Amino acid sequence: MTGFVAALLLWTLVSPGSSDWGGGSAWPTHTACRKEGLEVLYQSCDPLQDFGFSVDQCAKHLKPNLNVRFGIILREDIRELYLDIALISKGDFVLNYSYPICEAELPKFSFCGRKKGEQMNYYGPINNPGFEVYEGKYQVLVELYNEKRATVACANATIICS
Repeated sequence: MTGFVAALLLWTLVSPGSSDWGGGSAWPTHTACRKEGLEVLYQSCDPLQDFGFSVDQCAKHLKPNLNVRFGIILREDIRELYLDIALISKGDFVLNYSYPICEAELPKFSFCGRKKGEQMNYYGPINNPGFEVYEGKYQVLVELYNEKRATVACANATIICS
């Protein structure tokens, strides 16, 4: 009986469209950071799973080695893990960026090689050049995917700088 209750609870947690109290099939919009005229909001674009993300230093001038927190329960193995980011401003693609996070022969992080059902948590710096966030509203599309091109996590983010 306990296995049935655990399976039912898990199904309820990972199925956003399973009930109307969640507002339909879309995940809620989360705030990654908000401070001094800069706001970063995100929403999972994966219909089956939400995730947690936050930024420690929230400022219009982003410093190198920005500290972030990210957590998710994996629905796919990640022998290899890749990141794609697209930055959109006023309807135009401003930047497309791809980066291998985990490669089969070069695992850069402790979560590389994790299996389906395990937790992937990261807290620490991401190597980025420091830059100024200019006034405006930006859309950011982010996707993490494995070697089979299966989505591990994806998000639609909005950056508002005033």
